[in-house]
Amino acid sequence: MTRNRMYLKMITSSLIRRRSRMLVALLAIAIGSTVLSGLLTIYYDIPRQMGTVFRSYGANLIFLPAESESKITQEQIGAIKQVIDPEKLVGFAPYIYQSAKVNEQPYMIAATDLASAKSNSPYWLIRGDWPHNKKEVLIGHEISRNIELAVGDTFIVNTPKPNGDVTVNECTVSGIVTTGGVEEEFIFMSLEDIKGIIGYDDQFDVIECSIDGNQEYLKSIADTVSKQVNGITPRLVKRVTESQDVVLNKLQALVWIVTIIVLFLTMICVTTTMMAVVAERRKEIGLKKALGASNSSVVKDFMGEAVMLGLIGGILGVVLGYVFADNVSISVFAREVSFPVQLAPFTVIASIIITIVSCLFPVRATVDIDPALVLRGE
Repeated sequence: MTRNRMYLKMITSSLIRRRSRMLVALLAIAIGSTVLSGLLTIYYDIPRQMGTVFRSYGANLIFLPAESESKITQEQIGAIKQVIDPEKLVGFAPYIYQSAKVNEQPYMIAATDLASAKSNSPYWLIRGDWPHNKKEVLIGHEISRNIELAVGDTFIVNTPKPNGDVTVNECTVSGIVTTGGVEEEFIFMSLEDIKGIIGYDDQFDVIECSIDGNQEYLKSIADTVSKQVNGITPRLVKRVTESQDVVLNKLQALVWIVTIIVLFLTMICVTTTMMAVVAERRKEIGLKKALGASNSSVVKDFMGEAVMLGLIGGILGVVLGYVFADNVSISVFAREVSFPVQLAPFTVIASIIITIVSCLFPVRATVDIDPALVLRGE
């Protein structure tokens, strides 16, 4: 125990005596560890962040009735929900489509659970507000422009019933939808309102889902539903799922490339600094050898200093890396990252290993020092 304390004291004293040069090496190690810790934190948090961002572009999985079926039943909806992990389900919106006329012009009503539709499609630009009361609807921007409707206006919707009758209903515009897509040509209303207009027997035309997961996870859900739920055809929304995977893979590859480059530059800086330290300590090393110190003993002293530098730099890197990752995540995704406890030991160990590897070449030079020549001043 006393011997270990003495060894630790020697290493600490050596670092303090050469604090100017050791500070340079420590800063290099800390910067490298900061980048390593920060980028690894971002690397493992990117899938969650990217999933959140891409979910804002709409549903990523839809369910259609099979060719032999005309509608989706409540029993099938219950079976589908059993396959999906509730914690990963962001929105689940079944739709009923119904033709209608406004001012003798044909349009399509899309009736759904409006709260789930809002969760599925946060990218919709709503001028006004989502419906909260009965007979309030959202209308697409194209409809608003064609028949000159504004938020708060009322209009008459003529809807045919299955028996041939026509239902006349007065609806109020609570909001106008702008998406740049086909949604601008729909009238969106609640399922309760469509039930009062045409009546329905809990059967739906399509189900749109927003699920927190990558393309592989969504495919597994689609395959399971295809096998376990008869009469349902799952479809991935490829413009969302494929784009997410492509961007995710490129970002993760970029993180690895930047990390490797920064660590390589860190090793160069530490190696250069330690070479200068060895040159300054030639007389000290020569004296140690003249007094009987073996090459392994001298190497052990330098490696102890390397481990100490790596440990301190790694700990600093863990703390600063989290701050770095959190700032990057807030700037890019407007969301905070969670502290990666499992990455902290990895960062510290990697920092120590990188420091040791960086010191191998300078330490090797100590073995070649001839104490007789050094002490003679040659």
